[in-house]
Amino acid sequence: MANNVNRVALIGTGFVGSSYAFALLNQGVTEELVLIDLNKEKSEGDAMDLNHGLAFAPSSTKIWYGSYDDCKTADLVVLCAGANQKPGETRLDLVAKNLKIFKAIVTDVMESGFDGIFIVATNPVDILSYAVWKYSGLPQSRVIGSGTILDTARFRYLIGEHFKVDTRNVHAYIIGEHGDTELPVWSHADIGGLPILDSITNEKEKLDEIFVNVRDAAYHIINRKGATYYGIAMGLVRLTKAILQNENSILTVSCYLAGEYGEDDVYIGVPAIVNRNGVHKVIELRLNEQEKKQFAHSASVLKETMDPFFKG
Repeated sequence: MANNVNRVALIGTGFVGSSYAFALLNQGVTEELVLIDLNKEKSEGDAMDLNHGLAFAPSSTKIWYGSYDDCKTADLVVLCAGANQKPGETRLDLVAKNLKIFKAIVTDVMESGFDGIFIVATNPVDILSYAVWKYSGLPQSRVIGSGTILDTARFRYLIGEHFKVDTRNVHAYIIGEHGDTELPVWSHADIGGLPILDSITNEKEKLDEIFVNVRDAAYHIINRKGATYYGIAMGLVRLTKAILQNENSILTVSCYLAGEYGEDDVYIGVPAIVNRNGVHKVIELRLNEQEKKQFAHSASVLKETMDPFFKG
């Protein structure tokens, strides 16, 4: 990160990648943005289109279609490439095909001399984050998955809708796998410091309904429009900003556990302090017994899916 100008290298300019680039430009988060994709014409077109909006952007950003060589001086490489989740597929169904793609990408990035931070957005994000760490040889703190950052945002939104409170005043987390085994941490959910469990003690069915709608949100969106991209793009920009501006913000990202929550050698979504150096510290919430069991189950599903590829 010796470069005085913040550079983000985006690999993969599909729905998520291009939405991320658009949101990044709109918020003026970085000075340089390089787009990298096998589909050269698509990425060149995106770069042209984005540059034409610079007159309306909050700050100047240099945007161009580039190559892996441009990763050498990048502060962040954001991975949005890979196969998309199709209707009826789970995120874990994508493991084999995306591991192959990612090994080639990460090898090319590291050969450029890259020494920054990876952000992984492609699914299954927890397993691919572990893969990027293994393939890159970088410290665990400098490989970060988007984890449950979007699930947590969805959770806060639906709670806010129920209580008619601004989403930004809802404090709650979804942790675990970004997928079917994720879990809500109701024991630490509050609005303005007031525990939600104290507010809706007689509405367990409503709590369950809110969580199910969070967990299954991607399936509903995919069935309607083919893919999810706006929400995750905004989440990725939030993570990018936290890193580049050295915020020490707490975000629910996929990061490496080395004993936290009783788990080891796994990337999984948990609250963590994020700054210019990557993951500074994992925040270990005091889960209740049910939450502990759910989290352990989520981690075990990830390990069982991942182990044949890394420990076989």
